[in-house]
Amino acid sequence: MNTAKRTVQVVLAGTLLGGCAGHDTPSAVQAPGADKRMSTQVLEAGAALLQGRPPVEALNAYLDGFHFYNGRPHQQMEAHHYCAILNDEVIQCTIFDGNGRDAKLMGVEYIISARLFAGLPEAEKALWHSHVHEVKSGQLLAPGIPEAAEHALMEKLVGTYGKTWHTWHTDMHKGLPLGMPQLMMGFTAEGQVDPAMVGERDRRLGIDSSERRRSRADIPAPGVDPAADAWQRGQVIQIPEPAPMPHRLAPR
Repeated sequence: MNTAKRTVQVVLAGTLLGGCAGHDTPSAVQAPGADKRMSTQVLEAGAALLQGRPPVEALNAYLDGFHFYNGRPHQQMEAHHYCAILNDEVIQCTIFDGNGRDAKLMGVEYIISARLFAGLPEAEKALWHSHVHEVKSGQLLAPGIPEAAEHALMEKLVGTYGKTWHTWHTDMHKGLPLGMPQLMMGFTAEGQVDPAMVGERDRRLGIDSSERRRSRADIPAPGVDPAADAWQRGQVIQIPEPAPMPHRLAPR
């Protein structure tokens, strides 16, 4: 590993572990159900004290960005990613609708390098989206860490590809996680994302994404594999909702 690459990894490890944006994005969904009983709280406290959580503790990078439903580009939402960097080419993220303790788990995203993406079957590539525009536009942020560290992280992410599935559609279902998992996509050009949504996010986090766009002008924009972002070519992939079962009269 060369010295520059090692330095980037050390900086990221040190700053991402401590980076935090605070509990300033509450969930918009109130999950139905009874309040926690005392016995539940005791069990919860005991588990927190006695059980290890290595996979959860490995989620040491926080990214804030935006997704839309594949095939429905106007149905957009903010997505809070908590990620584990498995190695230099694979990152796995859990996605929440907020960054507080009440946040609801919306889905997952897998992020891989361009080299690994190039080796995927063509049909598989259609499920993935590029990150070039998200990074270069300033839409994708790593709140709470120094800008130099964020810049280094964005240099790492700009050429990657993500596959994202949402399982709790908190923008549509304000109660339980209903419906089929949905494939999500990322924005690829100016004029696609709702500027009001971006502006509200920026105000809440105290970050100017347009300034981040300017500061990332020196990050090279790699070419995008033509098989990614298949929605732009009209290739929409979603899991259809099951057809309702026909009503049958009970036998007499």
